[in-house]
Amino acid sequence: MIVTAVVVLTALLALALPVAVVMGLLGLSLDRLYSDYGFYRIIGELTWTHAHEYIMIAIPLFILLGELLLRSGIAARAYNVIALWLNWLPGGLMHANIACCAMFAANAGSSVATAATIGTVAIPQLHKRKYNERLFLGSIAAGGTLGILIPPSINMIVYGFLTDTSIPQLYLAGIVPGILLAALFMLTVLIACIIWPAWGGVRENATWAARIAGLPDLLPPLFIFILCVGSIYAGLATPTEAAALGVLGALATAAWHRSLTWKVFRDSLEATMLTTTMLLLIILVAYFLNFVLASIGMVDQINKMIASLAWTPLKTMLLIIFLYLVMGIFMETMAMMVLTVPIVTPIVVSLGYDPVWFGVLLMILCEVAQIHPPFGLVMYVVQGIRERGSLNDVVIGVIPFVIAMLVLIAIMLSFADVAMYLPKLFYGR
Repeated sequence: MIVTAVVVLTALLALALPVAVVMGLLGLSLDRLYSDYGFYRIIGELTWTHAHEYIMIAIPLFILLGELLLRSGIAARAYNVIALWLNWLPGGLMHANIACCAMFAANAGSSVATAATIGTVAIPQLHKRKYNERLFLGSIAAGGTLGILIPPSINMIVYGFLTDTSIPQLYLAGIVPGILLAALFMLTVLIACIIWPAWGGVRENATWAARIAGLPDLLPPLFIFILCVGSIYAGLATPTEAAALGVLGALATAAWHRSLTWKVFRDSLEATMLTTTMLLLIILVAYFLNFVLASIGMVDQINKMIASLAWTPLKTMLLIIFLYLVMGIFMETMAMMVLTVPIVTPIVVSLGYDPVWFGVLLMILCEVAQIHPPFGLVMYVVQGIRERGSLNDVVIGVIPFVIAMLVLIAIMLSFADVAMYLPKLFYGR
């Protein structure tokens, strides 16, 4: 049964069909081969049951928040200020790429939105200041992945929804690893530019007066972050309500800067609808597939197969990590999550690992998949903004940052409190 599922999945992916279609056809195929009940009859009820879940409303709201920040120019102004403060470091704007991605991630909740926003602002500076093109592009792509680790995160909402895990606790657990990963990315740039100084481009001197004068442009992203995340931990709002507050904050900030035009609002809504429908279709089809897998007994088979290995929890976790790294080569991250989380999370919990800790680890694994060929979506976003050259430049440029992610995974395995310190502090976990 497991072999059949893998063969069918590989064949469907090889046809280059949309991910939602692949999962739907796989579910229907397994239903036809291994069930006499015709589980396809439950698709309507299953879709309706999960489509109107309250927490799911947060997904389009966070996407809309990111689109408004991008199209109203709030993110561009923040990038210019961060560049003034970090241009003295070896690597200059590459540090600004990562730092601004981290700041934007704390508002948008999406890696694609983060990479698109910062890439649009940063890439025009690439040749103007003679940076190493591959490393510069890699810094944008890697920084963009922070969008699903630093709260608020759309992927964390989906993980919490699938596993019935507290989303506020997931958000808290993602803060320290997110900051640590951004620091590892900046350290990677620093080391590279110290070894090869020419890669760091031409530094642009900035006066202290200019730096201080630009600080007010950092206030809108900070205000929106406090509005979103602060309202959750103050007990004033649920994650869904916090997302709505973030959208209101972005609208108010854009209006204050006189950049809230009808075109900005309309384009933000259109982009939000396109992204939301894609994500929700994947999630709902994956629910049907997961129902089929559980009903025909495949989930139990996988659990028994792993239990029969009689490995230590660490060895089993390393196997799970390896499987996710391999799956990331072939699958889009959201599809990979919704397909595997209901199966893998019970196994991880049975090994003695905390589901909140595993949620953060899974976000890092998804980050690797987002900049890993051939389906690394963030790489295509960066290459699309670049509009010339080969994708191989981006692929080569992200390699040092993938290594930094693997280092963080090793740290997470060695020191669980990297992720769990804040949840323990606030919730006594």
